[in-house]
Amino acid sequence: MSKTPTVELKLPVLKNMELVATQTSEVVSKHIGLSDDKSAEISMALIEACINAFEHSETKLEIYIHFMISDDELTIKVIDKGKGFDASKIKIPEIDNKINTSERKRGWGIMLIKELMDSVDFESNDKGTTLTMVKKKEKNE
Repeated sequence: MSKTPTVELKLPVLKNMELVATQTSEVVSKHIGLSDDKSAEISMALIEACINAFEHSETKLEIYIHFMISDDELTIKVIDKGKGFDASKIKIPEIDNKINTSERKRGWGIMLIKELMDSVDFESNDKGTTLTMVKKKEKNE
């Protein structure tokens, strides 16, 4: 059995480092033959995932991103060693409150990631969070 090719990044928690992840995802997406649209969806989801890890994990050091390449899909893991979170306590923002008030216009990240990717899973505890996202390749790509 052959090992799944994996690209691994370690990103410091610095401004715009999520763009390093998106550049890598574009190269990997092209390598496995994903469409430009799917590559763009992966990039958007990855930006949200990185920003969430940077902002909410309270880790001061770095996050890790693993791109696992197969013939029919790309699996991306975004890993932080932060404080973790309870996924059951995440609320979908109320759109009217976001638009018509001065309430912070944030809070859409997880919902957006779920819309952009084919599957999304979280594992989180007090030692950190792993977000696993999968984008499947269409048969005709």
